[in-house]
Order: sequence, then structure tokens, then C-alpha cells
Amino acid sequence: MKKKIVISVAVLAAVAASAGLLHLTHFHPMEKAAAAPTPAPPVPIVAGTVTQHDVPIYLTGVGTVIAYNTDIVRAQIQGQITSINFTEGQRVHAGDLLAQIDPRPYQALIDQYAANLERDQAQLANARANQTRYSQLGDKGWATPQLVETQNAQVSQLQAAIKADQALIDAANVQLSFTRLTSPIEGVVGIRQIDVGNIISPSNTNGLCVVTQLDPISLIFTLPETVLPQIQQQQRETKAALSVLAYNQDNTIRLGEGQLGLVNNEILQTTGSIQLKANFANKENGLWPGELVNARLLLNTRHNGLTVPASVVQQGPNGPYAYVVNPDGTVSLRQIKVAQVSDGQALIDSGLKANEQVVVDGQYKLRPGTHVVPLHGKAADEAVAQDALQAPIP
Repeated sequence: MKKKIVISVAVLAAVAASAGLLHLTHFHPMEKAAAAPTPAPPVPIVAGTVTQHDVPIYLTGVGTVIAYNTDIVRAQIQGQITSINFTEGQRVHAGDLLAQIDPRPYQALIDQYAANLERDQAQLANARANQTRYSQLGDKGWATPQLVETQNAQVSQLQAAIKADQALIDAANVQLSFTRLTSPIEGVVGIRQIDVGNIISPSNTNGLCVVTQLDPISLIFTLPETVLPQIQQQQRETKAALSVLAYNQDNTIRLGEGQLGLVNNEILQTTGSIQLKANFANKENGLWPGELVNARLLLNTRHNGLTVPASVVQQGPNGPYAYVVNPDGTVSLRQIKVAQVSDGQALIDSGLKANEQVVVDGQYKLRPGTHVVPLHGKAADEAVAQDALQAPIP
């Protein structure tokens, strides 16, 4: 009897458990649905379009601006500076007077040599008169041949003396011209190295000042030796000077456009690079001697090239990639090949197509298949600023 009671209790317990499970399954469906995971909201991103247009291909290097001509104005004679005729930083022309050396000692020499010339000319006139008389007397036999020859020699001697006097005068005039220190070229005057009243001489290594020609001006820059065949091929095909653009160090200001003058005749073995020289008109003095600038050599132009903002390009273990926005609002990762990055635009060799939508900002939140919602206008600008603060440091 006790055994039957135990079995009955067990059966009742099983029935009660089944009833409870059935109750939970059929009478609380909302609680089960609430326990299911909810889909993640779309990730806001800034999107851009792959554009197609003609793209210039540049070879970029770093160079130094050098003056087309630089001259140190030195004295060729010794003397006291009596006047300074320029202002530091002034633009001057060739032949402009920069300073005056006391000319009086050299003018006195000219006066002395001129007096000697007049004396010898007077003596020559008298000697020629005697030569004429002695020649007439000699023809009549009243003067010896020796006397006539002596007079002829005296005339020749005085003629040589006059030539020497004139040579001394010419030399003294040259020395006198050296008292005027003039600009040998057109350019800008630098810092003055000597003051009025001081003695200047050819031994003064600093001279009076330095005149630097700024228009035209030159730029010497370097490129890897591996690009030399491309440059030579382009020169053969175009048969014209290649264009060179100069930018400041952070590539924000265009300083000038010039022409490639030459490719140096040897490769620098220590760096494996080649030196190139370009010349610029520099009418507005955008380039300054000694300035370090970025040079861009225009190699050619790619027609119908594909470009995207530079921020689209991301770097991964397999190389550069970009996130492409699919028609269904998800993103996919696309491996790409970049030809160059210039002025904030990346030229794409492969991996993207024209008019495709790509992610410009917000990539660090994405995974392939993530749903996204593009932002526009002010919201896009704010997202870019916020992502710049929150993006992980690489």
C-alpha cells in the first residue's frame, strides 16, 4: 500500500512540471520575445563618391631654393668710404651706385700723369721742329748725318713717352672708376658689412654687401634614382621642358611654377638619388634663397583617372583598402591600389569604380556587413571633428 502511494506522488509531480512548462510556453510569448537579441542601429558615417577626371601625375621630392646669381660687392682698391648709397633690402639694378670711396688720391694721380703727357707732347713738338730743320740742313750738307739721326731718335723717344703717359692715365682712370662700388647684377641688397668713414680694401672678405638675384631663381631637389627612366622617357616624348611646382613644407601654399632645367650628370651613391634643377620666374618673390620646399615634377596626365578623398584610403595587413557603401546600406571592405596622393586626393589604380559610394570618415567603427547611415552638411562636419578626437591612435 505504501508503495502505491509513493508511485502516485511521483506521477503527480511529473504532471505538475509538464503543466508548468506548457504554461510558460503558451501563455508568456512576449517574455520569450523580449529575451531575443535586438539588431544594432546603423553606424553614422560620412560618405563620398568616386569621381572620374583628368589627374596630373607628379613625382615629389624635397629641395632647396638657390639664387640664380649671388655677388659679394668687394673693393678692388683701398680707400675710405665716403658715402653709402643704398638701403638694406633695397632692390637695385646692374650699375647702380652702392658706395663711394674717396676718389681724391686717384684723381691726383690722373692730374699728375696728364701733366706729364702735356710736357712730353710739348717736347715732341719741339723735337719735330728740330727734326725738320736738321733734315733740311742735312740735305744741303750743312748738318752731319749723325745729328739728323740723333734728332730722329729723340722724336721716337718722346712719342713712346707720350704713349706711356697715356697708358698711365688710362690705368689711373680705371683705378678712379673703382672708387664707385656699383651693383654687378639686378637683385636685392643684403646686410651692410661696413660703415661710412671706415677703410675698405680688397682684403676685406665680407666686402660691402651681398647682392642676390631673385628673378629668376633656381630650385635644386632630389628624387629616387628609380624614377630616372620615367623622366628620360617623358623628356624624349614631349621634347619640351617638364613643369615643376614648388610648395611650402606642409604643402598648403603653392610658391611658384617653373621649368625643369637639367637632370644632374651623376647619381648620388650615398643616397641613391638624383639631383634636378628647375628655374622659376619668381616675379612675386614667392621663393627665397635657402628656403626648404617640396617640389612636384609633372610627369604626365592620366585621363579619366579615379580619385577619392585621401581619408578614404585605409592601411591594413594586406595593403590599402577602402569601405564601399552597398545599395542595401551595408559596407564591404575593398582592397585597392593607390597611384599617388596629392592635394588631399588619392588617385586609384584599381579596386574602385566611378560613382561608387565610399566611406570618407568613421571607418574605425565599421566591419564588413555593418549597416550605415550617411551624414550630410553640418552633421557630417561635426562627425568628422568628433571622430578626430575619439579615433584610436594607430
